[in-house]
Amino acid sequence: MSVNNKKNAAVAAMTICCTAFALLSSAMAADPVTTADGLVAQHLDSIASATVRAGLKTRVAQGTVHYSILVGGAGSIDGKATLVSEGKKLQFMVKLPNNDYRGEQFIFDGAKDSVAFSSSRLSRSAFGNFVFVQDAVVREGLVGGVLSTAWPLLNLDDRKPKLSFDGLKKIDGQEFYELRYRPHKNTDLEINLYFDPQTYRHVETSYNYSVSEGLTLGGEKAAARQYPNRYRLTEKFSDFKTVDGVTLPTHYDIQFSQELQNGKTTLSDWDLKGLDVTNNMSIDPRAFEVK
Repeated sequence: MSVNNKKNAAVAAMTICCTAFALLSSAMAADPVTTADGLVAQHLDSIASATVRAGLKTRVAQGTVHYSILVGGAGSIDGKATLVSEGKKLQFMVKLPNNDYRGEQFIFDGAKDSVAFSSSRLSRSAFGNFVFVQDAVVREGLVGGVLSTAWPLLNLDDRKPKLSFDGLKKIDGQEFYELRYRPHKNTDLEINLYFDPQTYRHVETSYNYSVSEGLTLGGEKAAARQYPNRYRLTEKFSDFKTVDGVTLPTHYDIQFSQELQNGKTTLSDWDLKGLDVTNNMSIDPRAFEVK
């Protein structure tokens, strides 16, 4: 056999081996799950090994945010966003240089939650009002997904939610594993978590809520329920990176829509890109104070 033929044979053999390995790896990654427990186990391993996860006590994710009104108005503005967490405690904050809409601040101190006013007029935005009423978004540690140490799938024994595995669901042309999440404390909020079937990474959470017109209720939270009759909050996560054995998203996009009883629809977007994530840094306890 000539030298060239030997080289060609070697290249062909290497190509076959690489192709076989890629197919095997793909088949292994695509190994389907059939239960909620199986999905959660695979998902947790996609974040980090059990040993690494056990050592994660605090986390700070921060970066820029681009806020824009997509439907029902116009305008956009840039600002800063921070998600700070320690165990079950968390603070999510968006700061914008605008008195009419300063941004958002959600806090959970491990027992109580708080949603700050978002304007100089001491009023909440539609998004803030939604989280104020449907406090499971913050109380359950769902906001921010795996970017927070409060992420409920990290500590199911303590949270005690009801999980329902619904198999593969198609969203925008792509298939994802769907997991319905029902908090231990009863809520009328529909919560669905979505996972990449290849990597088991959490890529989306959707929250849906509807309320009938003409409710007779009392109290501030009850009064806030009177306005929109349909709400949808969506969180999407992408651009995952691994640092110190922990794989987390660096792109976090939030969209909130509401359909008012008069037929008007609004849709707003908070786009957080290039997030810088730091684990196990010292956090001032005042970050989680509920005032």
